[in-house]
Amino acid sequence: MAAQGSKHSLLWGALIAVLAIAPLLTGNQYLLSIAVMTLLYAYLALSWNVLGGIAGQLSLGHSAYFGIGAYASTWFFVHMGISPWIGMWIGAALAIVAAVIVGLSSLHLRGAYFALATIASAMVLKTMVENADDLLGGPRGMEVTLLRDAPWQFQSTGKEFYYVIALVFVVLALVINWRILRSRYGYYLAAVRNDQDAALALGVPTTRYKLYAAMISAAMTAIGGTFYAQFVLFVSPDKVFGANLGVVIAVVCIIGGRGTLWGPVLGALLLLPSEELARSFSGGLLGADMMLYGLLLMLVIWYEPRGLVAIFQRWFKRPVRQGVTK
Repeated sequence: MAAQGSKHSLLWGALIAVLAIAPLLTGNQYLLSIAVMTLLYAYLALSWNVLGGIAGQLSLGHSAYFGIGAYASTWFFVHMGISPWIGMWIGAALAIVAAVIVGLSSLHLRGAYFALATIASAMVLKTMVENADDLLGGPRGMEVTLLRDAPWQFQSTGKEFYYVIALVFVVLALVINWRILRSRYGYYLAAVRNDQDAALALGVPTTRYKLYAAMISAAMTAIGGTFYAQFVLFVSPDKVFGANLGVVIAVVCIIGGRGTLWGPVLGALLLLPSEELARSFSGGLLGADMMLYGLLLMLVIWYEPRGLVAIFQRWFKRPVRQGVTK
């Protein structure tokens, strides 16, 4: 049994290695851009998974933390000349502060009420940024100073640079999720997700552990915001604080399998390439991507509520042979 498990692990590792290297071999910048965005959303879904999946708190306002990371690193880079490699940690720290403020005021809520509170927090931040014309550029947004090939300033003219960084981010996010899932803290979060009242009765400090999860998730998401800002070289309230972004991040994880290790990655691998196909076939029809997300979400939830991970497990699960005992 152990040998079989090791064999499966090696096969999964080989498959992931091939998928990771393949985009670099194409040399096609358009395909590389799609691959970079796919990895970015896989990373964001893994970041959301800490709070929304493992802890079971349905947040639809993670665009708030994404926007904080994007704007913080951009502002410090444009106005103070601080490298985004440093600015992304400033953004992560600010996102943690925001997560504490939002968490202390809303983590006692459950279900749809908590989801609505998170959306409201993102909308409040978006409105504040839109009205900060002198400081943050208001609705016009901010442009990142173009330095072309400057890896120490998080910039390059080649998409390969961003692809490698995004891949490293995904691997680190997988490690963080893996460590949490297999730690005592992860078991506490699973208890909170499955039955918060029972966990509370057993002495688990549910609010504190949910707050920790929110802080970790927010910091990771903010780092993703910094990556996005340096990749597109422009940030605006609609792009980084929009309600659609918060919903998409959650949907990617839910379709893949929330609370699992590989679910967020599978969700991104399905949704982002599908979104590009939908845009191509629809001729850039406004709202086509959100229609696709909704359709895929309904199909996956109808077939298997636990997501793509459970579907793959069902397809590839081998029947157990019954032995005869004497």
